[in-house]
Amino acid sequence: MTRVAAIDCGTNSIRLLVADADPATGTLTDLDRRMTVVRLGQGVDRTGRLAPEALERTFAACREYAAVIEKHGAERIRFVATSASRDAENRDEFVAGVLAILGVEPEVITGDQEAEFSFTGATRELAGRTDLEKPFLVVDIGGGSTEFVVGDDRVRAARSVDVGCVRMTERHLVDEGVVVDPPTEERIAAIRADVEAALDLAERTVPLREARTLVGLAGSVTSVSAIAQDLPEYDSRAIHHSRVSYERVREITGRLLGSTHAERAEIPSLHPGRVDVIGAGALVLRSIMERTGAREVVVSEHDILDGIAWSIA
Repeated sequence: MTRVAAIDCGTNSIRLLVADADPATGTLTDLDRRMTVVRLGQGVDRTGRLAPEALERTFAACREYAAVIEKHGAERIRFVATSASRDAENRDEFVAGVLAILGVEPEVITGDQEAEFSFTGATRELAGRTDLEKPFLVVDIGGGSTEFVVGDDRVRAARSVDVGCVRMTERHLVDEGVVVDPPTEERIAAIRADVEAALDLAERTVPLREARTLVGLAGSVTSVSAIAQDLPEYDSRAIHHSRVSYERVREITGRLLGSTHAERAEIPSLHPGRVDVIGAGALVLRSIMERTGAREVVVSEHDILDGIAWSIA
C-alpha cells in the first residue's frame, strides 16, 4: 500500500487526489479528492501567455493543496499539467511557482500521455464489467483540449485535439471579454465547424467508430449527467458510471445553448465555474456522439487524476 498525491492542472480547473493505492488488489482508496476552478487557460488561445491573475489563482489552490498533502502524509507526489501550460510562452513562470509551493516540478505532458492517463483512470475498474462491450472509446473533454483513446485491456490508439469547453467559448462565444448569451446560430455553427475539423483530425489515427462503448470524462460530461438526472446538487456517487442517452445529451445541449448566464446559474448541480463554458462543452459531447453513432455515454468520475495516481503507486 502506497499513499500518493496526484494533481491534475488543466485549462479550467486544478484537482487533487490523495489516495492509498494497492497494486496487488487493484484498489485505489480516496482520502481526499477536490477540485478548484482557476481558469489557468484564461486568454491563452488569444495571447499565447498565462495571465498573471490566472497564475495567482492557480498558486493559491496549490498552497491549499500543499496543506492537504502534508496533513495526510502522502509519500509520493506527481503534478501533471495539460493543455494551457503546453500552449503558453511563459510556462516557466508557472513551473517555478509550483515548484516553490509544492516542492515538485509540474510535468507538462504531451496530449498522448494525457490520453493514456485518462484511459487507465477511466477503464481500470470497467475492465471486468460484462454489460459493457469492448473496445472502449474514452473521451476526456477538457477546457483546452479533448483526448480520444481507443483500447480494450490496453491503449490501441490515442489523439489529443485542440477543442475544449474554454477554448471554444473564448474563441466563438465572447465579444470584448463578455460571453454572448444566448449565442446566435452562426456562433454555434462556428463551434461545430471547429469540432468537426478536430474529429476529422482525431479519426486519422484513432478508429472512433470501431468502439463499442463510449466513456466520457471531465466536468462537461459529468455536469451533463447531473443535469440529465435533475440532481438537487452535484453528487459524485450518482454521476459515477451513470448512462446518458444521445437523445438526452441533444436535448440538454439545446437547452444550455438557448439559455442565459442567469438561467444556467440556477441549475443546482452546475458548478459556478462552469456556467459560462458548459454550453460549448455539451456541444462537443453531442458532436462526438453523432460522429461515432454512440447511443449513450457511460460517465466516469475516475479519469486522468486516477491514472496519475496509479502511475506513481
